[in-house]
This record gives sequence, structure tokens and C-alpha cells, in this order.
Amino acid sequence: MNRIIQILIMAIITSLSFSCMANDQNYGKQKVVYHVNYDNATKQSSALRNIQNHINAVGADNLDIRVVMHGNGLSMILKPEALKETPKFKSANADQVMSQKIDKLKLQGVSFKVCANTVKGRQVNIEKHLYDASNADTVPSGVAELAHLQGQGFSYLRP
Repeated sequence: MNRIIQILIMAIITSLSFSCMANDQNYGKQKVVYHVNYDNATKQSSALRNIQNHINAVGADNLDIRVVMHGNGLSMILKPEALKETPKFKSANADQVMSQKIDKLKLQGVSFKVCANTVKGRQVNIEKHLYDASNADTVPSGVAELAHLQGQGFSYLRP
């Protein structure tokens, strides 16, 4: 009788193990930096969707995601009403839809970083012109931040 119980327990454990493997790829902990330096709103929205899909697959608790924006990439968080005051930008894409996507990602732990060189060179007022950004979100150089994070073991993605 004990042998039958042992076999049944082992069968249940094996079944549960395979069931968990089928539903959970178990990617483990990941550190990822997403690079945005383009002003195309459709492409930026697609990048945010990729980030959400990444979170859905791996789990927010298993991810450290940073989004580094520089150059034209700042248009992703540039408020539409700021465009007339920031003539060095062609687009201002932080409309309600984009802002909601960004908010949702931030609530899941995604960090958005802004290049101080772009802010200075394009005369951007962080608090006034950028959606939900502050001085604490700036990095001295977007490209230097990308290299630094890659040196810290972050995987680089540019969707």
C-alpha cells in the first residue's frame, strides 16, 4: 500500500511540474534597457507595447527595465502643448493614450530616463514640457547611460 501511495504522489508531483513548465517559461531575473531615440509616435507606442509584453512574459518582479530617451526620443514624453515652445522637436507625442501607457508601465516598476544633453541642447523645461518627468529622471548623457547599463549586465533592446 505504501508503494502505491508513493507512486501516486510521484505521479502528481511530476504532473504538476510539467503543468508549471508549460505555463511558466521561467525566464528568471532580467535587467533590460530599452533605447528610444526616434520621434515616430507609432514606433514609440510599439516600443511601450513590447515592454508590456516583456513584463507579461517574465513578470514585473523578475525585471529591472529602464527606458533611456535622448534626441528625438524625448518626443515620447513631450507634451503636445509644449511643441510651440520647443522648436527643435518635430513631434510631441505625450497625448492621453501615450501618457496612460507610460503610467501603466511605471506602476509596474519601469523607469524612464531622460538625457540631460538633449534637455539642454533643445531648451526643454523638464517640469513644464515633459510628461511626468523631473530632474531625478535625468542622466548626464543618454548614450553614456546606455553603455553604463550594458556594462552593469543590462541587455540592450531598441525596438
